[in-house]
Amino acid sequence: MAIDLGCHVGCASPETKQEETADPTAAPVVVDDVEAAAGGRRPGDGGGVNYVARAQWLRAAVLGANDGLVSVASLMVGVGAANGTRRAMLVSGLAGLVAGACSMAIGEFVSVYAQCDIQAAQIERARGGKDADGGEEEEELPSPTMAAVASALSFAAGAALPLLAGGFVRPWAARVAAVCAASSLGLAGFGVASAYIGGAGVARSGVRMLVGGWLAMAVTYGVLKLFGMHGV
Repeated sequence: MAIDLGCHVGCASPETKQEETADPTAAPVVVDDVEAAAGGRRPGDGGGVNYVARAQWLRAAVLGANDGLVSVASLMVGVGAANGTRRAMLVSGLAGLVAGACSMAIGEFVSVYAQCDIQAAQIERARGGKDADGGEEEEELPSPTMAAVASALSFAAGAALPLLAGGFVRPWAARVAAVCAASSLGLAGFGVASAYIGGAGVARSGVRMLVGGWLAMAVTYGVLKLFGMHGV
Protein backbone atom coordinates (compact mmCIF):
# COMPACT_ATOMS: atom_id res chain seq x y z
CA MET A 1 0.00 0.00 0.00
CA ALA A 2 2.86 2.32 0.72
CA ILE A 3 4.36 1.65 -2.66
CA ASP A 4 1.10 2.31 -4.41
CA LEU A 5 0.62 5.55 -2.47
CA GLY A 6 4.07 6.76 -3.36
CA CYS A 7 3.50 5.90 -6.98
CA HIS A 8 0.27 7.81 -7.06
CA VAL A 9 1.85 10.82 -5.43
CA GLY A 10 4.87 10.79 -7.71
CA CYS A 11 2.77 10.46 -10.84
CA ALA A 12 0.24 13.09 -9.86
CA SER A 13 2.69 15.73 -8.71
CA PRO A 14 3.86 16.85 -12.21
CA GLU A 15 0.30 17.43 -13.33
CA THR A 16 -0.49 19.33 -10.18
CA LYS A 17 2.63 21.45 -10.66
CA GLN A 18 1.65 22.31 -14.22
CA GLU A 19 -1.83 23.27 -13.15
CA GLU A 20 -0.44 25.51 -10.41
CA THR A 21 2.13 27.27 -12.60
CA ALA A 22 -0.18 27.80 -15.57
CA ASP A 23 -1.87 31.17 -15.11
CA PRO A 24 -4.51 31.78 -17.78
CA THR A 25 -4.54 35.54 -17.11
CA ALA A 26 -0.79 36.11 -17.48
CA ALA A 27 -0.40 35.20 -21.14
CA PRO A 28 -2.73 37.86 -22.63
CA VAL A 29 -0.98 40.59 -20.64
CA VAL A 30 2.43 39.62 -21.94
CA VAL A 31 1.20 39.28 -25.52
CA ASP A 32 -0.52 42.63 -25.39
CA ASP A 33 2.65 44.31 -24.13
CA VAL A 34 4.75 42.70 -26.85
CA GLU A 35 2.30 43.69 -29.56
CA ALA A 36 2.13 47.26 -28.25
CA ALA A 37 5.92 47.49 -28.17
CA ALA A 38 6.23 45.99 -31.65
CA GLY A 39 3.60 48.33 -33.07
CA GLY A 40 5.22 51.41 -31.53
CA ARG A 41 1.97 52.44 -29.84
CA ARG A 42 1.13 53.08 -26.24
CA PRO A 43 -2.29 52.42 -24.71
CA GLY A 44 -4.59 55.37 -25.08
CA ASP A 45 -2.54 57.12 -27.76
CA GLY A 46 -5.60 57.66 -29.95
CA GLY A 47 -4.90 54.89 -32.46
CA GLY A 48 -1.53 56.21 -33.61
CA VAL A 49 -2.68 59.77 -34.42
CA ASN A 50 0.25 62.17 -34.50
CA TYR A 51 -0.98 64.84 -32.07
CA VAL A 52 2.48 66.43 -31.83
CA ALA A 53 2.55 67.43 -35.50
CA ARG A 54 -1.09 68.54 -35.36
CA ALA A 55 -0.41 70.76 -32.34
CA GLN A 56 2.58 72.28 -34.12
CA TRP A 57 0.48 73.25 -37.16
CA LEU A 58 -2.24 74.69 -34.94
CA ARG A 59 0.33 76.67 -33.00
CA ALA A 60 1.83 78.03 -36.22
CA ALA A 61 -1.62 78.93 -37.55
CA VAL A 62 -2.76 80.78 -34.42
CA LEU A 63 0.54 82.62 -33.97
CA GLY A 64 0.67 83.53 -37.67
CA ALA A 65 -2.85 84.95 -37.66
CA ASN A 66 -2.21 86.93 -34.50
CA ASP A 67 1.08 88.32 -35.86
CA GLY A 68 -0.57 89.28 -39.14
CA LEU A 69 -3.42 91.09 -37.44
CA VAL A 70 -1.30 92.98 -34.90
CA SER A 71 1.50 93.94 -37.29
CA VAL A 72 -0.70 95.15 -40.16
CA ALA A 73 -3.14 96.94 -37.85
CA SER A 74 -0.27 98.70 -36.07
CA LEU A 75 1.32 99.57 -39.40
CA MET A 76 -1.89 101.08 -40.76
CA VAL A 77 -2.57 103.03 -37.57
CA GLY A 78 1.01 104.31 -37.47
CA VAL A 79 0.98 105.39 -41.12
CA GLY A 80 -2.40 107.01 -40.53
CA ALA A 81 -0.90 109.02 -37.69
CA ALA A 82 1.92 110.34 -39.89
CA ASN A 83 0.06 110.51 -43.22
CA GLY A 84 -3.70 110.40 -43.01
CA THR A 85 -4.45 109.61 -46.65
CA ARG A 86 -6.44 106.49 -47.44
CA ARG A 87 -4.06 105.41 -50.18
CA ALA A 88 -1.04 105.53 -47.87
CA MET A 89 -2.74 103.37 -45.25
CA LEU A 90 -4.03 100.90 -47.84
CA VAL A 91 -0.66 100.51 -49.57
CA SER A 92 1.21 100.17 -46.29
CA GLY A 93 -1.23 97.52 -45.07
CA LEU A 94 -0.98 95.56 -48.32
CA ALA A 95 2.81 95.73 -48.26
CA GLY A 96 2.83 94.51 -44.66
CA LEU A 97 0.56 91.60 -45.59
CA VAL A 98 2.72 90.38 -48.48
CA ALA A 99 6.07 90.94 -46.76
CA GLY A 100 4.91 89.44 -43.48
CA ALA A 101 3.42 86.33 -45.10
CA CYS A 102 6.64 85.67 -47.01
CA SER A 103 8.75 86.27 -43.92
CA MET A 104 6.64 83.96 -41.77
CA ALA A 105 6.67 81.21 -44.37
CA ILE A 106 10.44 81.31 -44.84
CA GLY A 107 11.13 81.50 -41.11
CA GLU A 108 8.80 78.60 -40.32
CA PHE A 109 10.24 76.50 -43.15
CA VAL A 110 13.81 77.01 -41.99
CA SER A 111 12.92 76.40 -38.35
CA VAL A 112 10.96 73.18 -38.93
CA TYR A 113 13.53 71.91 -41.43
CA ALA A 114 16.27 72.38 -38.85
CA GLN A 115 14.13 70.52 -36.32
CA CYS A 116 13.65 67.68 -38.80
CA ASP A 117 17.41 67.44 -39.35
CA ILE A 118 18.00 67.22 -35.60
CA GLN A 119 15.33 64.57 -35.11
CA ALA A 120 16.56 62.56 -38.11
CA ALA A 121 20.10 62.61 -36.71
CA GLN A 122 18.82 61.42 -33.34
CA ILE A 123 16.91 58.57 -35.01
CA GLU A 124 20.02 57.53 -36.92
CA ARG A 125 22.06 57.50 -33.73
CA ALA A 126 19.36 55.50 -31.93
CA ARG A 127 19.30 52.92 -34.70
CA GLY A 128 23.05 52.66 -34.70
CA GLY A 129 23.33 53.30 -38.44
CA LYS A 130 20.87 50.52 -39.37
CA ASP A 131 17.99 51.10 -41.76
CA ALA A 132 15.71 48.55 -40.17
CA ASP A 133 12.45 49.78 -38.66
CA GLY A 134 13.21 53.36 -39.64
CA GLY A 135 10.29 54.18 -41.92
CA GLU A 136 7.70 54.33 -39.15
CA GLU A 137 9.78 56.77 -37.09
CA GLU A 138 10.47 59.03 -40.06
CA GLU A 139 6.72 59.39 -40.73
CA GLU A 140 6.32 61.18 -37.39
CA LEU A 141 8.65 64.02 -38.40
CA PRO A 142 6.88 67.35 -39.04
CA SER A 143 6.58 68.64 -42.59
CA PRO A 144 8.44 71.95 -43.21
CA THR A 145 6.32 72.68 -46.28
CA MET A 146 3.03 72.21 -44.44
CA ALA A 147 4.22 74.38 -41.56
CA ALA A 148 5.36 77.14 -43.96
CA VAL A 149 2.10 77.13 -45.92
CA ALA A 150 0.01 77.17 -42.73
CA SER A 151 2.04 80.03 -41.30
CA ALA A 152 1.83 82.13 -44.49
CA LEU A 153 -1.91 81.58 -44.97
CA SER A 154 -2.71 82.28 -41.33
CA PHE A 155 -0.65 85.49 -41.39
CA ALA A 156 -2.43 86.65 -44.55
CA ALA A 157 -5.83 85.81 -43.04
CA GLY A 158 -5.07 87.78 -39.89
CA ALA A 159 -3.60 90.73 -41.81
CA ALA A 160 -6.59 90.88 -44.19
CA LEU A 161 -8.97 91.69 -41.34
CA PRO A 162 -7.78 95.23 -40.54
CA LEU A 163 -6.85 95.83 -44.18
CA LEU A 164 -10.37 95.14 -45.44
CA ALA A 165 -12.03 96.84 -42.48
CA GLY A 166 -10.26 100.22 -42.76
CA GLY A 167 -8.49 100.28 -46.09
CA PHE A 168 -11.50 101.52 -48.06
CA VAL A 169 -13.05 103.95 -45.55
CA ARG A 170 -12.57 107.58 -46.62
CA PRO A 171 -12.92 109.63 -43.38
CA TRP A 172 -9.70 109.41 -41.36
CA ALA A 173 -11.31 109.03 -37.93
CA ALA A 174 -13.74 106.39 -39.13
CA ARG A 175 -10.90 104.56 -40.90
CA VAL A 176 -8.72 104.37 -37.79
CA ALA A 177 -11.73 103.40 -35.67
CA ALA A 178 -12.64 100.62 -38.10
CA VAL A 179 -9.09 99.23 -38.00
CA CYS A 180 -9.04 99.28 -34.20
CA ALA A 181 -12.50 97.72 -33.88
CA ALA A 182 -11.82 94.93 -36.37
CA SER A 183 -8.45 94.25 -34.75
CA SER A 184 -10.02 94.06 -31.30
CA LEU A 185 -12.62 91.54 -32.48
CA GLY A 186 -9.95 89.49 -34.22
CA LEU A 187 -7.65 89.52 -31.20
CA ALA A 188 -10.46 88.37 -28.94
CA GLY A 189 -11.33 85.58 -31.36
CA PHE A 190 -7.72 84.41 -31.61
CA GLY A 191 -7.43 84.49 -27.83
CA VAL A 192 -10.49 82.28 -27.46
CA ALA A 193 -9.23 79.92 -30.16
CA SER A 194 -5.78 79.57 -28.60
CA ALA A 195 -7.33 78.99 -25.17
CA TYR A 196 -9.64 76.32 -26.57
CA ILE A 197 -6.75 74.53 -28.29
CA GLY A 198 -4.50 74.66 -25.24
CA GLY A 199 -7.20 74.04 -22.65
CA ALA A 200 -6.52 77.33 -20.84
CA GLY A 201 -8.87 79.97 -19.47
CA VAL A 202 -10.83 81.67 -22.26
CA ALA A 203 -11.34 85.05 -20.55
CA ARG A 204 -7.73 85.40 -19.46
CA SER A 205 -6.38 84.49 -22.91
CA GLY A 206 -8.75 86.91 -24.66
CA VAL A 207 -7.84 89.79 -22.36
CA ARG A 208 -4.13 89.06 -22.80
CA MET A 209 -4.46 89.14 -26.57
CA LEU A 210 -6.44 92.39 -26.48
CA VAL A 211 -4.01 94.18 -24.17
CA GLY A 212 -1.03 93.10 -26.25
CA GLY A 213 -2.61 94.24 -29.51
CA TRP A 214 -3.75 97.59 -28.11
CA LEU A 215 -0.31 98.21 -26.66
CA ALA A 216 1.37 97.53 -30.01
CA MET A 217 -1.02 99.83 -31.89
CA ALA A 218 -0.69 102.58 -29.28
CA VAL A 219 3.11 102.52 -29.32
CA THR A 220 3.25 102.55 -33.14
CA TYR A 221 0.73 105.37 -33.33
CA GLY A 222 2.59 107.46 -30.73
CA VAL A 223 6.04 107.04 -32.28
CA LEU A 224 4.94 107.81 -35.85
CA LYS A 225 2.79 110.70 -34.64
CA LEU A 226 5.91 112.29 -33.16
CA PHE A 227 7.76 111.82 -36.45
CA GLY A 228 4.84 113.29 -38.37
CA MET A 229 4.63 116.33 -36.09
CA HIS A 230 8.31 117.14 -36.63
CA GLY A 231 8.09 116.67 -40.40
CA VAL A 232 10.53 113.75 -40.59
